[in-house]
Amino acid sequence: MTEPWLAVVGIGEDGIDGLRPAARAALESAEVIIGAERHHRLSDRITAQRIAWPSPFDALLDVIRGLRGRRVVVLATGDPLWYSVGARIARAFPGPEVVFHPQVSAFQWAACRLGWSLADLETLTAHGRPVAQIAPFVQPGARLLVLTTGADTPAEVAELLVSLGYGPSRMTVFGHLGGPEESRFDGTAAGWSARVPDFNTLAVECVAGPEAVIASTCPGLDDALFVHDGLMTKREVRAAALAKLMPMRGALLWDVGAGSGAVGIEWMRAARDALAIGIEPRADRRALAAANAVRLGAPRLRLVDGTAPDALAELERPDAVFLGGGLSAETVDRAYAALKPMGRLVAHAVTFESELVLSEAWRRHGGDLVRIAVERVGSVGRMHGWRPSMAVTQWSLIKR
Repeated sequence: MTEPWLAVVGIGEDGIDGLRPAARAALESAEVIIGAERHHRLSDRITAQRIAWPSPFDALLDVIRGLRGRRVVVLATGDPLWYSVGARIARAFPGPEVVFHPQVSAFQWAACRLGWSLADLETLTAHGRPVAQIAPFVQPGARLLVLTTGADTPAEVAELLVSLGYGPSRMTVFGHLGGPEESRFDGTAAGWSARVPDFNTLAVECVAGPEAVIASTCPGLDDALFVHDGLMTKREVRAAALAKLMPMRGALLWDVGAGSGAVGIEWMRAARDALAIGIEPRADRRALAAANAVRLGAPRLRLVDGTAPDALAELERPDAVFLGGGLSAETVDRAYAALKPMGRLVAHAVTFESELVLSEAWRRHGGDLVRIAVERVGSVGRMHGWRPSMAVTQWSLIKR
């Protein structure tokens, strides 16, 4: 059996003294130690060749590969497999080559300081990522723990909370958790002005103000939350589509005819690390979709200028496809062929011609063919009555 030559060691603010015996032994026997400046400072009693994390960070894996055969330790903060470098290393070096040594994470430290149960809150990261992606988790009474990029992140989160109507939310920032320089700063999002250290962890207890945006990660957001030009998949129909698309962690959606981006945005909000590519030929609608994506917490929505089926040719294979516009037999065939096994396809039609396309697709591929009709109360003179929207024909399937 191959002996591990690479160790990934989580280290805390208490440095070497806080390491478990196995982790300390790996560090003390290392020929090469890779880490950030603060990691090297926390372990400076160990004599070994020192390498700083390269820039760009993705070059780290190439550096490690070049050291294969030597005893190498990569230092990380806290638990290296929880929003840290360990996940990338585990994918690049599978099997017995690498061993991981975890340390108490910043999430665990912060939860203990506040008396919060980790099982009852959301653990998030804004480290090197847009703060906007926190938005889907901002809900009345929610508790959030957030890894930050630096001293400016808490203020950016405070600004986001205020923009969503959660200005009264309570914020606590911990600096250098678990070490001799540990510090704490408390305030509200609306009144946040604290100057905090670069190395910090943020805790938020969400408190909704009177104008708060109430939006869960369950599909079916209020249409009024989206900026649009009137042409969008409406709330009830969108929820029905996403129920059939079945958002899953890390899965990729093609949203063909993206318009305001509503389907792709809700897909990304509904599952962690889910991604979406919106195909939309009109620049004004792509601009609307991009603005909606940032506001509603899906800043990684990718927008492509193009028209189906040609625009689908060079895209990554999807786990799900939504055909909301540009429907044709060729588009259906191209999307079905690209779909991964167990992938989900949902298509909507409102015109007679588009319905014929879906009827033929249903005949050839099977699946479910349903019609969705929605009525809303509206004014009828001085009275009120039901006003029907155009019925939507929905075809859906799972590719087996």
